[in-house]
Amino acid sequence: MLPEGAALDVHDVSAFPLFNQDLEVEIPAPIRRFKEKVRRADAILFATPEHNYSISAALKNAIEWGNRPEKDNSWDGKPAAIMSASTSPRGGARAQLHLRQIMVDLNMYPINSPQLLLARAQQHFDANMKLTNLEFRGILRELLTSLVEWTRRLRSSA
Repeated sequence: MLPEGAALDVHDVSAFPLFNQDLEVEIPAPIRRFKEKVRRADAILFATPEHNYSISAALKNAIEWGNRPEKDNSWDGKPAAIMSASTSPRGGARAQLHLRQIMVDLNMYPINSPQLLLARAQQHFDANMKLTNLEFRGILRELLTSLVEWTRRLRSSA
């Protein structure tokens, strides 16, 4: 579903050690590699469920690692998009709102529209976790296209 010429690199952050400022003295190798991937990325696409009115703990942990140590914010100036899925009827709206608030501190530039808020997610994926709902697939395509266009626009104005 990516626009032509775009590539997507998925990074699973669930195995990262819990962020601890004491570890900033010698950042673990997987975190160094992650921070470098973020720095090299043209843009960031966040995918998150909603947990307790917010983003997942694993994503928050990755965000902390990417923003530390002080003066080493890997997220700085990155265009971004958010997609969320939830079994609730809100589709992760509160998680997206919270992530947008966090992005202010990270100095990121999220797109505002379209928003992919996949409610009642269990109804829209097949047994292989493929998104089957055509409406949501269309929104995902629009989201990816918008992120690519936003990234190009920000680059040309820099």
